[in-house]
Amino acid sequence: MTSTKPYLIRAIYDWILDNQMTPHLVVDASYPGAMLPQEYVEEGRLVLNLAPSAVRGLVIGNEQIELNARFGGVARNLFIPVEAVLGVFTRENGQGMLFPEPALPSLDEDTGTPLELVPESEPPSSRPLGDSPTTTTPSDRPKAGRPTLKIVK
Repeated sequence: MTSTKPYLIRAIYDWILDNQMTPHLVVDASYPGAMLPQEYVEEGRLVLNLAPSAVRGLVIGNEQIELNARFGGVARNLFIPVEAVLGVFTRENGQGMLFPEPALPSLDEDTGTPLELVPESEPPSSRPLGDSPTTTTPSDRPKAGRPTLKIVK
């Protein structure tokens, strides 16, 4: 199942704009893959003004956030992994949402790139496939057509 985080970021960002407030994003600047101006990072975090008048080309995707912003009058392209986002809030009253500290991905020692977690698989069963309790027969499978709801008590 996909993460709810990018959907929440987009929804809160839209909610802030709908209420004529200024959206800000707090980012963990040390998160792998984050491309941010390090000279503006304080205590490992960077707070970004995401108001439409302050940024260009803002794209809040499911995996990353991309935008162009000016820092000290110099335009910069920023790339932020969604997992690096710590919160989204309004400048005016601080309302919004904070997210848990991100778990840093393991890095490949040779290349420095993040490793993906692969779930451990269970060892194969010694039972023949036909004897498995999870095997469905044609009569157990749902019929094609309209979906139905079965109430179980």
